[in-house]
Amino acid sequence: MTSSAAMTATTAPDSTRRERTGWYFYDWANSAFSTTVITVFLGPFLTTVTELAAGCALGADTCDGRVHPLGLSIAAGSYFPYLVSLSVLLTVFVLPVMGAVADRAPRKKPLLAATAFTGAAATIAIAFVTGDRYLLGGLLFIIANVSFGASVVVYNSFLPRLAGPDERDKVSSRGWAIGYLGGGVLLALNLVAVITLSVDGDDQRTLDLARWSIVSAGVWWAAFTLIPLLWLREHPTATVSTGGNVLTGGFRQLGYTLRSLKAYPLTLFFLAAFLVYNDGIQTVISLASQYGTEELHLPQSTLIVTILIVQFLAFGGALLLGLLATRIGAKNTVLISLGLWLVVILAAFWLPEGMSLPFMALGAGIGLVMGGSQALSRSMFSQLIPAGREGEYYGFYEISDKGTSWLGPLAFGLVYQLTNSYRIGIVSLVVFFVAGGILLAMVPLRRAVTAAGNTPPRLL
Repeated sequence: MTSSAAMTATTAPDSTRRERTGWYFYDWANSAFSTTVITVFLGPFLTTVTELAAGCALGADTCDGRVHPLGLSIAAGSYFPYLVSLSVLLTVFVLPVMGAVADRAPRKKPLLAATAFTGAAATIAIAFVTGDRYLLGGLLFIIANVSFGASVVVYNSFLPRLAGPDERDKVSSRGWAIGYLGGGVLLALNLVAVITLSVDGDDQRTLDLARWSIVSAGVWWAAFTLIPLLWLREHPTATVSTGGNVLTGGFRQLGYTLRSLKAYPLTLFFLAAFLVYNDGIQTVISLASQYGTEELHLPQSTLIVTILIVQFLAFGGALLLGLLATRIGAKNTVLISLGLWLVVILAAFWLPEGMSLPFMALGAGIGLVMGGSQALSRSMFSQLIPAGREGEYYGFYEISDKGTSWLGPLAFGLVYQLTNSYRIGIVSLVVFFVAGGILLAMVPLRRAVTAAGNTPPRLL
């Protein structure tokens, strides 16, 4: 390790409160994309546009039509899930390279600006997805989703430069909390607009409102990205490139990292534990609406209110678990949160059909544990990264966050196929939290931090 890298690993970063606040605001900015676009509006919107291209009538209850992108015959209802899978596949290749480039670039803020504004511009361009332009919509979504992931890699790589080992859990938790709050505020505004301006029986108006809600998320993302770009400072590291092409140097550095990963087996062990339990978290989040609709037969209004409950309680939950981590350490706090996730899943199995309040209460439970478990996982991982290589390692981290989220849905789907029961399918996810918790408990974090060349915090 160079002296510069060693200093970075052992001393508290020279950051200001203004700079950390600017960093928080990128979570506020990009969460609009993950909530308003991904969670609520884009799937139904793009599916409807695809159904129009397949010759189905607007507002039809069923559609057996097919579209033919690039000569492939695809059912209209499968187009959006295939796009999600394609974008995830692309992130597997893009994110580690982006991380390596971020580590070698003399300035990270231009990378953050490029990725964020590209994603925001693609989101805003959804305004032109009218009629049956499903191909344009698919292309814009892929650009936006890959850019979103790339921007988060650059954003996360700032964390070790903004907080010392003992402050990192608190800073990461605040970022997650503010992100959930920002995403919830815009989603609430959009839902008010949709409810107020919708007209019963006017499906075209509903489609237009969904499109402009998506566009608003792009505007929000771009506008609030200006704050971190203005308030963050550059923190050059020992791996900054002093000459040559940063992109080709990034590819070479990525190859070196892949070859040298075996030198940090405990970091990889933590990453494997995170992969398992976070896959369970992502599956519960993505399938909660389907469970409420198909198994519990709840109205759309209940699902919308529950989404808002999750968003706003996740704000408080992230701060609460971040505070708990200052008392008992991040690892113990995450283990407790995984235990609470088990309670949530078991409670979901016993939810009564057709009753909204128990489902909303379950959403409240998800909100309280969701933000903290993810925020503290991010800060723990930051302690296990060799100094100056934050971008590369967070590139792999984001792959384990997004690129492997097929394991939980696959398990859920197989169990449902065998049992024809959504309730048994949701309970099958218990294995991810139990296995992930056991793996996390086995990680000797203090030794792992030291092995990465960093100074362990007082509590881990």
